[in-house]
Formats: sequence, structure tokens, C-alpha cells
Amino acid sequence: MGKGDKKTRRGKIFLGSFGNTRPKKSKLRKAKREKAKAESK
Repeated sequence: MGKGDKKTRRGKIFLGSFGNTRPKKSKLRKAKREKAKAESK
């Protein structure tokens, strides 16, 4: 278990892949963050 293991988070970072262990940043989360940033100003 380590960098070569596709099932671990560290392995996914090393291989540059995404999945349940390492989800991509969704557009929904990004939009929510920008909305909150605009409201705080």
C-alpha cells in the first residue's frame, strides 16, 4: 500500500486519477464558495 496502489488516496494523487477516495472539485461546490465570497463583501 503506497504510491503505486490505485485504491489509496496517496496512490491516486501519484497516478493523477480521481474516484471515491479522491473526488474532483465539483462545479456545484465551486459556485457555492464564490456565492458566499460575494455575500461576505
